[in-house]
Amino acid sequence: MAKNLKIKIARAEHDMTQKQLAEAVGVTRQTMNAIEKGDYNPTLNLCISICKVLGKTLDDLFWED
Repeated sequence: MAKNLKIKIARAEHDMTQKQLAEAVGVTRQTMNAIEKGDYNPTLNLCISICKVLGKTLDDLFWED
């Protein structure tokens, strides 16, 4: 699995830390870090929650070209 730089970039656009995003979607900062590093495959529900918080679509954040 590739690193998810799209989440990191979207998070930066909202001036959010990993901890703030993690708390907003109900996971630990460690989980959010693992998702961004590509070490953890989030559930669809978690993906949707991340998208809602960051104002992005699933395609924006999780689609790999």
